[in-house]
Amino acid sequence: MKQYVVDAFTDQVFSGNPAAICILPHWLPDDLLLKIARENNLSETAYAVQTGSAWHLRWFTLNGEIDLCGHATLAAAYTIINYVTPGISQIQFDTKSGRITVNKQEDLYAIDFPAYSLQPVPVTDEMAAAIGACPVKAYMGRDLLSIMKDEETIHNITPDLEKVRALDGLLLHISAKGKDFDCVSRSFAPKCNTPEDPVCGSGHCHIIPYWAKTLCKSELIAYQASRRGGTLYGKMLGDDRVQLAGKAVLFSIDEIFLPSDI
Repeated sequence: MKQYVVDAFTDQVFSGNPAAICILPHWLPDDLLLKIARENNLSETAYAVQTGSAWHLRWFTLNGEIDLCGHATLAAAYTIINYVTPGISQIQFDTKSGRITVNKQEDLYAIDFPAYSLQPVPVTDEMAAAIGACPVKAYMGRDLLSIMKDEETIHNITPDLEKVRALDGLLLHISAKGKDFDCVSRSFAPKCNTPEDPVCGSGHCHIIPYWAKTLCKSELIAYQASRRGGTLYGKMLGDDRVQLAGKAVLFSIDEIFLPSDI
């Protein structure tokens, strides 16, 4: 079985967020999909099966299947458009989060995602202890979004990941208004066995809606300030949808040797 490893939200290898993409003729057992993801040891491995004119897309972390992953969606679209069915410029994915459409726009891949509804929550001592600095505000969607006082705080934080694991929400995102970008952020996912997510697409389904409302802008450029780094181009599509666009680059094409009884 062929597998593609793609760095998403970047145009240079060794930056952005890597995802493994497997194009399947039919679905394999879920336990095998999880074993492959664990063998890859990346934050996400995505699997796609063509269903008529659309594709069924699923995302697996090292702990199991999740409901949404932005960078692996971008990586899957990049793989299919460039290596599986070259010449197309649009893909529709059916996922646990509904139908997601990706359009190739020159060197960007623009993805129409659901935007998470954010509910304000109290800033707690536990949040401050886990993050290593006290947030200015906090919000809950699928994940916990903590707004910090400035960009320097984002770059300098070293969170206590065991304390992060005890916080509500699947992931923790910290974000602040940027200097060279509209906003900067970092994302931590110890519950998914990923200490820091290099560039988190689903996290920006929280981050972009917050900053779009706060800055009174419908289009933003966001930077994920991890060690690898990555740039996302966000656009609000009404109140409940957000478009995330980014670049991608191929790192490798691999051959997976499946058990003979599969």
